[in-house]
Amino acid sequence: MSARRHVLTGAGSGIGLALAHRLADRGDELVLLARSDARARELAASFPQAQLLVADLADPGTLNGIGRQVDGAVDTLLHVAGVVDLGPVERLRLAAWEEQVTVNLTAPAVLTREFLPHVRRSRGSIVFVNSSAGLTASAGWSAYAASKFGLRALADALRAEEVDNGVRVSTVYPSRTATPMQEKVHEQEGRTYDSSRWISADTVVDTILHVIDLPADATIPDVTVRPVVPRAT
Repeated sequence: MSARRHVLTGAGSGIGLALAHRLADRGDELVLLARSDARARELAASFPQAQLLVADLADPGTLNGIGRQVDGAVDTLLHVAGVVDLGPVERLRLAAWEEQVTVNLTAPAVLTREFLPHVRRSRGSIVFVNSSAGLTASAGWSAYAASKFGLRALADALRAEEVDNGVRVSTVYPSRTATPMQEKVHEQEGRTYDSSRWISADTVVDTILHVIDLPADATIPDVTVRPVVPRAT
């Protein structure tokens, strides 16, 4: 398989970091988003061949025009970054609602708009790494689940809009995955974190790579990744 170009968010941690390493190791070209110049320097140290774009997903206005910083076609746009802040509806702060909806939903929508012309050129793929919370909402997860339900709707609408342009749109729904975000969730839940209980980030990456590496005659619109032994989510 020839080298391809991928635009990726969330490369600094968890699933995004594991995915970026896998893509770089096989010789693909990376375009990584960083929220600040300092973060860009950190990513450049790990991915010296990557193109770094500075924009803050928490401030989607910084994404306006970012597509003009990349020349030529993009084979895949990979939305991996996300934030979570748990709490019951009766106590959830406005700031928590705004941050999760902005980073998890609005920013991917703006970024997709910016890079859609590039992906159309390659008849490539757009992948949204969602969550099992984008399928079922549990107590304490209202804001996060709402943002992920919205992300699912964004992907579904985009898929219908872009089918005639040859752009494949996929959503991956990982259940609880052993990442720093999951460690934060356990802390918010008041639970002891044991990474061995949850899906490996590399397993989720295997799924994403399978989706983007499909031959051009097929697509996987939605795929859910769950632990072998079902656990409460």
